[in-house]
Amino acid sequence: MLVGAAGTTASAQTTKPRPKTGQIEEAEIEIVKERVNQLPEATRNFEKIKLPAPPKVERKVTYTFPDFRLPANRLSPSVKVLTIRAEEPTPLTGNFVKAGLGNYGTFYGRGYFHSTRNTDHAYGLDLKHVNSLTGPVDGKNSGVSQTSAHLMGELYRGTGAFGATLDLGRERYNFYGYEKAANTPDATPVPEASAIKQVFNRFAVKAYARNRDPEQVFQYDASIGYQYWNDIYDASENNLLLNAKLGYALGEAGRITLAADGSFIAEKDIAPGSLARPEPAALVSRSRNFVQATPAYQFTNKRIAFTLGATLGYSSDTATNVSRTVVYPAVRLGYTLAPEKFTVYAGLGGSMQRVTRYDLTTENPWLNRGLNLADTHRGPTIYAGFNSAPARGLELNGRATYARDRNLYFYLNNPIDPTRFDLVYDQNATGVLNLHAELLYTAAEKFRLGSRMDFNKYALKNLPQPFHRPEFQGSVFGTYNVIDKLTLGVEGYFYSASYGISYRPATRPNEVRSADFYRATDPIVDLNLRADYLITPKISIFVMGNNLANRQYQRFYGYPVKGINVLAGASYMF
Repeated sequence: MLVGAAGTTASAQTTKPRPKTGQIEEAEIEIVKERVNQLPEATRNFEKIKLPAPPKVERKVTYTFPDFRLPANRLSPSVKVLTIRAEEPTPLTGNFVKAGLGNYGTFYGRGYFHSTRNTDHAYGLDLKHVNSLTGPVDGKNSGVSQTSAHLMGELYRGTGAFGATLDLGRERYNFYGYEKAANTPDATPVPEASAIKQVFNRFAVKAYARNRDPEQVFQYDASIGYQYWNDIYDASENNLLLNAKLGYALGEAGRITLAADGSFIAEKDIAPGSLARPEPAALVSRSRNFVQATPAYQFTNKRIAFTLGATLGYSSDTATNVSRTVVYPAVRLGYTLAPEKFTVYAGLGGSMQRVTRYDLTTENPWLNRGLNLADTHRGPTIYAGFNSAPARGLELNGRATYARDRNLYFYLNNPIDPTRFDLVYDQNATGVLNLHAELLYTAAEKFRLGSRMDFNKYALKNLPQPFHRPEFQGSVFGTYNVIDKLTLGVEGYFYSASYGISYRPATRPNEVRSADFYRATDPIVDLNLRADYLITPKISIFVMGNNLANRQYQRFYGYPVKGINVLAGASYMF
């Protein structure tokens, strides 16, 4: 602040003369600094900006199983100790219809009608039909037809999902496994297709409820269902099914679980051995009850997963002199050597496996009448294995299992009618060693390759051979998106030889034939290729070739499959 002050003090205006104009009066100017402007101290931050780490996402390898296998050539492994996990659901895009034609008078059709994915509900209808007018033996005598419909619906309310499914099916097969007659006057004539046909009708309905939130303390997945099956000979099977999987968390690491199953069957068929009697066989009724439960305690932390429990079961079947009740341990220990990369595990267990006509006829449609079905008792069982994901998109799994099986069924040609198969059992326990391996590889959804192999060794006491259970079963499958519009697929199978039985010719009708020798079937080599080309976003065409090795192998003795068969068609999406 500047302050001006006069050097002398004037006493009165009259005592001092006024200065003359233009003169500068002597004065002294003093600059005084009285104020300092201060600002507050600034806060300086030298720390670097930190971005939170992205959350860990569980990596799952996705893969597909091509759907171009014709039902007449379907190969279902007889023993499935460990299977590849089900693939993740693909995004639902709406509806499509597909149709194709091929040699052997084959027609293939499919319709898929589904709601788009939403948070409130889901519903859908899947229709499928395939038939071949002729086959590898005597034209229409080896034809086949399969028709199925699947209807589903789900409602989502809070953390719960409530749904129901309905399945319908009809299948037509022929018993074409007869020996070709010699060209002589007294030769047996070729049978009519109507005289050797078999027809299966299927009906299944199920209602269920499950928890969709894995963070809930109480987890549940429960269902009630009903299955019905019959054949052309008026044999029938009614099956009431109950299933529940419950879990209650005791904390972050502990959990109590319960897995329970129930199956109550009322069936009608002729009595075992009735075909050997001269009088007509009458239908008889039988009940088959099955209950099984596994309570357990589970402990899981970052590296260790431990399960301790027991399996308790009851089956009313009496095919062999095996106890109707079972108690098996349910112990499993897993250890993670490298998170999300390598885990090893081992355990001791056992369980009963339900055996039904509904399931058996999907594996072998040429079964005999009057079968003595019995549930398989698998246990005690010891196993060890590993799960690994050594690289991105690659998954390797392996497992070794040894079990003592009772009531393990085998398929054997009937001595009266060799075109039909009976179920036979070893009266003692059967030792089963299984070595299982899987390989799955996915490269950016463009290339997928998978392989699955099973080696089974059976230690039998009374049966001379493990009839129609091959020791080795292997498969390979893959897809490759060549360009955006063209996709190629491959599927191959290799089964080692299995054993059937050859009988001497009969001299009179309904004669029990004498066994000639045990016959090994040829190894199975089956190669299938497929190509899909997208013409427009809604229209595509496809061509598939099955059994390109042209080997008329016999999965079941006496029943060669079709040779090379080609199918071509188109799809429309809307």
